[in-house]
Amino acid sequence: MHTSTPSAAVPHQSLGEAAAPKLARLITCRTVSSREPGEVETAEFERFRSELTALFPRVHAGLSLEHIRGGLLFRWQGRRDEEPVVLMAHYDVVPVEDGSTWDHPPFGGVIAGGFIHGRGALDDKGSLAAIMEAVETLLAEGFVPERTVYLSFGDNEETAGDTAAEIARVLEERGIRPWLVLDEGGAVAGQAFPFVSRPVAVIGVSEKGILDVELSVNDPGGHASTPNRGGATARLARAVVRLDSRPFPASLHPVTVEMLGRLAAGASRFPALIFARAGGLALPLTRVFGALGGEPNAMTRTTAAVTMLQGSKATNVLATRASAVANVRIAPGESIESVLDRMRKIIRDPKVVLRVVEGTEPSPVSSTANAQFAALEEAIGEVFPDAIAAPYIMMGGTDSRRFSGICKAVYRFAPFRMDKASRASIHADNEKLAVRAFDEGIQFYRHLLQHLEAAS
Repeated sequence: MHTSTPSAAVPHQSLGEAAAPKLARLITCRTVSSREPGEVETAEFERFRSELTALFPRVHAGLSLEHIRGGLLFRWQGRRDEEPVVLMAHYDVVPVEDGSTWDHPPFGGVIAGGFIHGRGALDDKGSLAAIMEAVETLLAEGFVPERTVYLSFGDNEETAGDTAAEIARVLEERGIRPWLVLDEGGAVAGQAFPFVSRPVAVIGVSEKGILDVELSVNDPGGHASTPNRGGATARLARAVVRLDSRPFPASLHPVTVEMLGRLAAGASRFPALIFARAGGLALPLTRVFGALGGEPNAMTRTTAAVTMLQGSKATNVLATRASAVANVRIAPGESIESVLDRMRKIIRDPKVVLRVVEGTEPSPVSSTANAQFAALEEAIGEVFPDAIAAPYIMMGGTDSRRFSGICKAVYRFAPFRMDKASRASIHADNEKLAVRAFDEGIQFYRHLLQHLEAAS
């Protein structure tokens, strides 16, 4: 009599493990955005959209889809139409400077060592794929959301393009005012805050405005062998130095005070006492943050960084025009006009002309005391029980700012664990997303969608 040996039980595959090859395939699409239309590989964007259709058939069969410019707007009919939810992401990515410095090809879509490697894994194809997989699996279970859900995916976020603005305009034209808008932004950050041992799920409740200002000086020029004092380059250099040496005034925004108060729960004893009393210690904390420089300093003020310089095109010719571009991140409470006024006062030279290249005002601050924020906190607590949920003001810009005109509850949170190295890889070499973190992201979106009724 032949007796067969029972085969070993096959371990249950997580949602992240099942969906990782899908994200990997999306990463292979070279959807690099550029302000120069000729540099955009339109075929790669088309391939991405085709791959999305093949990879998520239930979403494409069960949801309506509109192509708005290069963006995708899916609509998932809920039990009620009023005050829908908008989940956002973008599928364009930044360029790769040198692929040879990566551990794996940046557009190879390699899965190795428990990670999905490649440009866009974190910013922002990971979020897009997690949203799509959450909806795909919920559809397979016959789930119907309490509220109608829109999935808004942009194609030119990295170049501050207008696709998201057009999608928001279309929704506004139809009288649609979302109950909640959620885009990329903060993450479940480890090693992010000094003296805080627990990971912090930072939720962006606002984002700084972004302003590019050209500073220029015109001059008669001439031969470099007979220079005059105070030429175009000298005046421009003085203006740049003055901007650098006189930073914008600092203050501790109420959102930052609340963030610090929440961090007290995960801090060691003495820092916890300081964080818990941040409101009454605003002045000394502002000074400490300013002295630390970098991100802590940027949390307290509007920042201006000169990023581009141009003068004469020949070594022996005095510049007839010298110019620089300052990239300004405008803190809530200030405006483009107030920034320009202060810059003129700092520079103190009427021959230095300021010209706005492009700019957006700071986003309105969304509440942390509403049902929408509570829904995010609840989903974070369910999927990331060890994390502290805390609001913050984003330094960078996202497509979600385009929706602030039609929604008062706009938040920015990518539901992935990111340590210091992971955060540093965004827009840099060796961008990758842990498969386990990808699984948690899918679970987050599933939980959020499944509990919209309780959050109503």
